[in-house]
Amino acid sequence: MYPSLTPPRQVKIGDAAAFAGTTPRAIRHYHAIGLLPEPERGGDGRRRYGYDDMIRLLWIRRMADAGISLDDMRAAFGEARDESGDEASDQAPGIESVLGRLEASLAAQEAAVRRRRAAVQRLRAVGSPLGLLSELVTDRLSPLPPGALRPSDLDALLVTERICGPLGAAIQASAFIVLATHPDLRAEDDRLEAAEAALDDGVAPDDPRVEALAVQRCAHQMALDQAIEAAGLEAAEAKILETYDAGLTGEEGREMSAATALTKMPYDFSPARMRCLELAGRLFGEALADAHPADGS
Repeated sequence: MYPSLTPPRQVKIGDAAAFAGTTPRAIRHYHAIGLLPEPERGGDGRRRYGYDDMIRLLWIRRMADAGISLDDMRAAFGEARDESGDEASDQAPGIESVLGRLEASLAAQEAAVRRRRAAVQRLRAVGSPLGLLSELVTDRLSPLPPGALRPSDLDALLVTERICGPLGAAIQASAFIVLATHPDLRAEDDRLEAAEAALDDGVAPDDPRVEALAVQRCAHQMALDQAIEAAGLEAAEAKILETYDAGLTGEEGREMSAATALTKMPYDFSPARMRCLELAGRLFGEALADAHPADGS
């Protein structure tokens, strides 16, 4: 027996969209960008879609599901057939290029998903915002007991990661390990922080308190370094550097340089406080040079 239903020779845009699993608006867009040839209109002024139109539309939908962009679809369709309508095998490299770019894009997306899953897993395991930092930093700090790190510690590490990358933050983590395990050093750090915060806009940069506080900050930093060395954290830093260098792929570039990033991170510090920090940094550098003179000097 023959089927009782006779398929239509042509269908309207709404029916074509429903069959292909898309929308009339999407089909009109395909027409506008030249991806789907616009069919002739019927006596009522509406487009009518035939078999060839529907086949093209179905292939468009399959390619979209595969993640191929509309621009790449146009290239693929244009290269698939030559002007005579015959298969153009000499155009295959162009299509291969499209697929190669798509595969590279999908690989990048898969890598991004893996990184996100790892971050979520770290966050669940750690149970604090520490898990949102890089694996290098999380691994260094996760042995600390809950509450040992302050929110301001994590804030500082977050900024360092943005400016210097995960390696820089992993090295900086040594200072926070020492502060978390040495109450006397933490208390002195808090005292210095409060004194530096008091250097507001009402304090002149050449005020004697500025230089005195810079000397104290330098001494405190030297004490932190000694505690880091005594705890064997320098050896851990060296191992991190070795492991990190061995795992480099050449694709770890940040979106901006450290120098550029520093100019975009706002700190509402007065001129006096800025001079204090700069002076403390210079004094610390000189102290390190004296403690570890270069060979042959």
